[in-house]
Parts: sequence; structure tokens; C-alpha cells
Amino acid sequence: VLFLAYFAMQVIYARRKYKIPPPETTGHPEFERTFRAQANCSEYFPIFISLLWVAGIFFHQGVAAACGLSYLYTRLKYFQGYSVAAQGRLGPLYASAWLLWVLLGLALAGLLAHFLWP
Repeated sequence: VLFLAYFAMQVIYARRKYKIPPPETTGHPEFERTFRAQANCSEYFPIFISLLWVAGIFFHQGVAAACGLSYLYTRLKYFQGYSVAAQGRLGPLYASAWLLWVLLGLALAGLLAHFLWP
């Protein structure tokens, strides 16, 4: 939640800096990149939280927590890179997507182990 609040605050600061009133979402390119970075991170947050929760309960809390912290770090790098230049988002984007797939695998493995091999 702190990450989402930080991203939202960056959009507010960009709105003030470039004088873009709400509900406008277009204007200065730096504002648009910041706005899109915040929106993209917010869109993936429910998927991340769901996978983290299931992997932590059914697989292993420590492994899920390590993946979760890594995911949050890559999303922070994604936000920072995208805010500067659109190309700056690609490396962290691929890393965060890979971590979501890892969490999905952990969640599935934990669910299968729990329900098929009691």
C-alpha cells in the first residue's frame, strides 16, 4: 500500500509541476509517463497480492515473502525508469512479470500439494 501511495503522490507532484488539472490525463510527456507508470502498477497490484497470499499460505511464507519483496523492488524500478523514459521500463517490467510467474507457480504447487497429497 505504501508503494501505491508513493506512486500516487508522484502523479500529484507531476500534475502540479506541469500544471495539469484533474481529470486531465494528457499534457507534458513526463507527466504522461508518470501517470501511465502509476496506472500500470495499480492495475497489477491485485494480481500480485492474490498470488502472494496464496503462495504464502499454501507453499511457504518465506519464499513467497522473498518473491514479494523482489517484485516490489522491480516495480519501484519500473516506475522510476518509466517516469524518466519509456524505454527505462522494459528491464524491470520483464523482471516483475517473471516474478509474477514464479509466484503463480508457487501458488499452484502449494495448492496441488495441499489438495492432492494431504
